[in-house]
Amino acid sequence: MGVGKTTVGALLAERLGLGHRDTDADIVAAQGREIADIFVDEGEPYFRELERAAVRAAVEQHTGVLALGGGAILDEETRELLSAYPVVYLSMDVDEAVKRTGLNTARPLLAVNPRRQWRELMDARRTLYTEVARVVVATDGRTPEEVAQAVLDALELKDA
Repeated sequence: MGVGKTTVGALLAERLGLGHRDTDADIVAAQGREIADIFVDEGEPYFRELERAAVRAAVEQHTGVLALGGGAILDEETRELLSAYPVVYLSMDVDEAVKRTGLNTARPLLAVNPRRQWRELMDARRTLYTEVARVVVATDGRTPEEVAQAVLDALELKDA
């Protein structure tokens, strides 16, 4: 959350001359409401079903850079699907998360004691992220442009 997936993804797509797609944005567009509202109205399991379908559709329909929501990797089917692609895990520590997002309550999984909840989420997800990722790129203290360049370097890709 707040690591810059969408921003860095768009920069990478531009540098590589490819399209960019964000599965969270796909869900919001399809549902006509924000993710936080889906969590409140329908619950996390319902959202995770939408997310699984959005990732599957995006992988099937899109050939450019794809940004996934932070919880997408919780689904085993999604992890298997992603194993065939050059996945990048953008990492950051909790202090950086606080600077970037304030760990605000607009993020449904951080509504109560956001600092502790962020740590617990990351402890639960970090292994899954590293399992799926081809490379890990730290974002702490870096601009989106620096992160995009680090991703290109890590994947040994050249700008278009």
